[in-house]
Amino acid sequence: MRFLGVRWLFAVLSVYVLISLVSCGTAKKIDKNVDYRVLARAAIRLGFDIDEDDNWPLLIEASSWIGVPYRYGGEDRRGVDCSGLTRGVCRNVYNTELHRTSYEQYKRDVKKVSKSDLASGDLVFFSTERKGAVSHVGIYLKDGMFIHASSSKGVVVSNLDQSYYKNNFISGGKLKH
Repeated sequence: MRFLGVRWLFAVLSVYVLISLVSCGTAKKIDKNVDYRVLARAAIRLGFDIDEDDNWPLLIEASSWIGVPYRYGGEDRRGVDCSGLTRGVCRNVYNTELHRTSYEQYKRDVKKVSKSDLASGDLVFFSTERKGAVSHVGIYLKDGMFIHASSSKGVVVSNLDQSYYKNNFISGGKLKH
């Protein structure tokens, strides 16, 4: 019986995603190559709606990392740290190789941007150890939300407006590709 409930949930969510993409009388083109069930699952895992204008490849890839356990020095889905996550996602979505540490990514791989200028796919940098020194990195998704590898929770989505991240934010960064 549980299987029927899950199948029904995905059917409803798929219809919801399709309706939301074509609602409001817009005549925007829908990508026929996208499996909308994948988008529905990504939206559920990320915890927010995915709109037509969002960066679908990034959001689908990011959602596939949710729940991966934290492992210092890890770079795959068996365990990952913050810079390993950004390396894996950027490699898979943008075909871009980043340096190994959050500090090196901050110094070498991005052009700095302010929090107000963040766009989907930008890196977000934090000082979590010594004030002012970059020691944590995530990837900005949308609407203040970013994905990162938390040492206590594994890969999660958090909000830049949460006090911890607001107080420790250093900078955003656009990938140099």
